[in-house]
Amino acid sequence: MNFNKLYTFLRELQKNNSKEWMDANRNYYYEVRDSYISWLDKMDIRLAEVDPNYTHTTGKQAINRINNNLLYHPNKPIYKDHFGAGLDQETKQGDFYIHLGTTESFIAGGFYKPKSSVLKSIRQAIDYNGDEFLEIINKPSFKKIFGNLVDDGDSLKTSPKGYSQEHRYIKLLRKKTFAVQHDLTQKIVTAPDFEDKVIEIYKEMLPFRSYLNQAVSV
Repeated sequence: MNFNKLYTFLRELQKNNSKEWMDANRNYYYEVRDSYISWLDKMDIRLAEVDPNYTHTTGKQAINRINNNLLYHPNKPIYKDHFGAGLDQETKQGDFYIHLGTTESFIAGGFYKPKSSVLKSIRQAIDYNGDEFLEIINKPSFKKIFGNLVDDGDSLKTSPKGYSQEHRYIKLLRKKTFAVQHDLTQKIVTAPDFEDKVIEIYKEMLPFRSYLNQAVSV
């Protein structure tokens, strides 16, 4: 996979974000997209080898559309400035997301601003066994790769309904997003060992995602 070519395409698209440019460069887009899909197929196989509970997700299933949804966001450009893909896709659970873009690149996982029923299940799990969750997110190797949980700036100022302000896990229970993120640079993505880097991040994130997925599947 030529990731330098992927980044070059995205930068050119960003400068010429129009249907006319995309139509004139459709083969260029397909070449980059199809190469990325093939790379995702390869990662799908590798991730299944390290996780017995991994849900196979083909590259075509994983990759997101490059078109922005203008129905709900009419002021956005026609096309995105990144390629996004979610592997290990299981219905109603959090996938393993890879985002390669002109302004930011990262790998993330968990639940970003989930619907209320999912959030309720996660809070119930933390209420019941928050020590296990804290052990996962405070593990030194986890901290080194992800730092803190993603801060969406939308945490509750008070306690959620049914929980006391004095709850021992109140800081976690106030959160509306339960996700982690590892930022990437183009240098990292284009390095020969990037696939191994993805595997390393996946394995470190696995207990975190497993805890959350178990919470929402009960």
